[in-house]
Parts: sequence; C-alpha cells; structure tokens
Amino acid sequence: MPKVTAQGKTFECAPGANLRKVLLENGIPLYNGQAAMINCRGIGTCGTCAVKVEGEVSEISWREKTRLGLPPHSPSKNLRLACQTKVLGDVQVTKFDGMWGQADKTVWTPQA
Repeated sequence: MPKVTAQGKTFECAPGANLRKVLLENGIPLYNGQAAMINCRGIGTCGTCAVKVEGEVSEISWREKTRLGLPPHSPSKNLRLACQTKVLGDVQVTKFDGMWGQADKTVWTPQA
C-alpha cells in the first residue's frame, strides 16, 4: 500500500487512489482561503488543488497539463493538480500559498 505524507501525517491508500480524495479524507486542508468554497470539486478545471508531489504518481494528463499551463500557474513550477493525480507509490506532498497554490511561500510540507 502506498504511503502519502503531508502536513506531518502519513497514511496509506490503495494503489491508483486519487490524491485529492486521499488528502481530504485524511483531514489535510488542500485549499487555500476561499478556494475551499470555490473549487471545481475535482474535475481539473479550476487549478486550486495544485501541490508539489515527490514520489511515484501517474503521468500528467492533457487536462492537467493544459490547466497548469494557464495563468496564474506556470509550467516551470512543476506542480500537479491533486484531483488529477493518482498515487502509485509512496509520495510526499507540499502546498504553497496563493488562491491556486501557485505562489512561493510554503503553507505546509510533508513534515508539518
């Protein structure tokens, strides 16, 4: 079973589990500010669930690549949309500030 580490917590999930669902089910605050109320609920169109993921995950889809290529995101940041990412092995997740999680200040890291 893959292990996900985020905000100082480590939990297991099924291989191929959706990262957004895994984080939310384990009490990890995935959205910044008003994005908690105003988000696409996992269809990959808003971009507010952007996170840095280290570890074994699915390849980036065309939908995710397209959304992360539009402002305020930048492809150079190497972020992933949690709602479009499948956990394939152990992963560590980091969240940044900004409405879309695209800014430079860290909100939380895998450790805390």
